[in-house]
Amino acid sequence: MKRNYFNILSVAIGVALLFACKKNDGPSVDDYFLNYQIPEVPVTSDYTVGAFYYSFGTFNANIKEMPTVGKYQSPNGNISPDIMKKHIDTASTGGLDYFVFQVRSVIKDVNNYRNDSVLVRRFLDANTDNKMKFAIAYNFNPGSYSLTATNMLDTSALRLDQFCKDIEKFVAWFQDANYLKVNGKTMLYIMNAHQLYTIDAKTVYNTLRSRLTALGIELYIAGMQDRWSPPARYIFRYKGGVDAIFHQSFVSNVSQYDRFYLLPQMIDQNWKYSKKYFKDSANVDYIPDISPAYNGTITNPANTNPIVGRADNGDMYKKLCNVAKMNASEATRLILIDSWNKWDEDLQLEPALSYGKRYLEITKSQFKK
Repeated sequence: MKRNYFNILSVAIGVALLFACKKNDGPSVDDYFLNYQIPEVPVTSDYTVGAFYYSFGTFNANIKEMPTVGKYQSPNGNISPDIMKKHIDTASTGGLDYFVFQVRSVIKDVNNYRNDSVLVRRFLDANTDNKMKFAIAYNFNPGSYSLTATNMLDTSALRLDQFCKDIEKFVAWFQDANYLKVNGKTMLYIMNAHQLYTIDAKTVYNTLRSRLTALGIELYIAGMQDRWSPPARYIFRYKGGVDAIFHQSFVSNVSQYDRFYLLPQMIDQNWKYSKKYFKDSANVDYIPDISPAYNGTITNPANTNPIVGRADNGDMYKKLCNVAKMNASEATRLILIDSWNKWDEDLQLEPALSYGKRYLEITKSQFKK
């Protein structure tokens, strides 16, 4: 008897729940704030598009794609002039305006600086037709400066002087006719700017600007913020100091499946909030940074992060391009792409035998009139 009563009660509850669902009085998936499609954003005027350019000693054996120029390498930054020339020619016809070269400290990391500067020189030597511009991303390493939260850059006049001298070393590049200008100012990206430990970021950056102004260079500084981090976390390291903020590419670290399945919407919501927060809190611009794909298993076969693949004929990349357009600064219209040639994470725009120039064609159609 008790069993029959239990069965009857279970059926009654099930029927009640069914009718309750049919009444549609409660929330549904339609109410979820990420439940929307990324719209196609028309291009009313060109965006300025840059791509990070990397050097590597060997072409990783786990890379399945084959560049259309063939496998190549650039040990110590020393890339073949013929390969660099082909890269410039291809990129300049594919919607890219400039390459971004990361350069490490000449004072604190001189051997790596030499390697980085060789790559920049190879670009300048190959860019004889002035088809591409370039920009420097100073790869700031707090470890090189022995910085901590209690041992900061500006607690030592020597360290602050060394930091400024590192940037002053780039003046010859800044003066090149093909160096990137933003509203008439010289662009300087600073990698890991969120780790630039200072007592007063405004004073540090003002000191840097003053010293470069004395050399005839007026800087436009874009500092990097750690990806997927809330904008308020590091704002005190930018406020009053930088002109713009950019994140590392979110695509290159999709560590959770909710981010993977709703990647364009996740990035869009983060950037919308970040862009507004940075503007309201520090009056700085925002520069979106996207990637065409990602595969972390190339360098680490045990990597379990989701792979943002290329089997969709570029559909995901198109969505990310539109997310970038929705969140780009109206004043500068700058877009970053990571990368031109980071093959060991499948981040590259560079053409391959399997997909041809697909991602460059998308880039051009999405960001140029």
